[in-house]
Formats: sequence, structure tokens, C-alpha cells
Amino acid sequence: MGVLDKLFGGGGKSGKGKADFSDVKSGSSSTAPSAPSQGGVAQSRTYTVVAGDSLSKIAKREYGDAAKWPRIYEANRDQIKNPDLIHPGQVLNLPREG
Repeated sequence: MGVLDKLFGGGGKSGKGKADFSDVKSGSSSTAPSAPSQGGVAQSRTYTVVAGDSLSKIAKREYGDAAKWPRIYEANRDQIKNPDLIHPGQVLNLPREG
């Protein structure tokens, strides 16, 4: 008998301790992000600007890289005319990475 057999009660050649999976049903589970929505366009979420925010600060907090601020700017060009001027209360779309 090996060490693991002793610990877990394995029966070696006698067949004792073998797992019975006969009642297991197939299926799936994942912690991976869900697939993109219709038309292959990734879903976005929103962020409300607070005092002291900048696009680079938001990018650092949300994406882990301040240099990704242009992603936020491009997704919000309709409401951001100058990327250096965002205002508290603005609700920005944050595109998902990918």
C-alpha cells in the first residue's frame, strides 16, 4: 500500500476506494467572461466620473494600465470633445478588454 492509499483508504488491487461516477450528469460551468453580445460587439459598462478623475486614472483603475485611456476616449467621443476635460457626473462607457 502506498502513502496515498493509506491516507485515503485506497484498496490497492482489491478495488476498494475507487470512485463511482455513475450518477454524474454532464454539464458545464465556467468563470470565464461571457461571450460578446449580438453581432460580436463586446458589451460595455458605465462609470460615473468623480472629482479628480482623468481618463488615465480611470484606465489605470479599470484596466490596470493608464496608457489604455484612448479606449475610453474613443468609446465616448460623442460626449468628450477634449480628453483632458472630463467632468464629475459624466457617465462614460467603459469597453470591455479583448
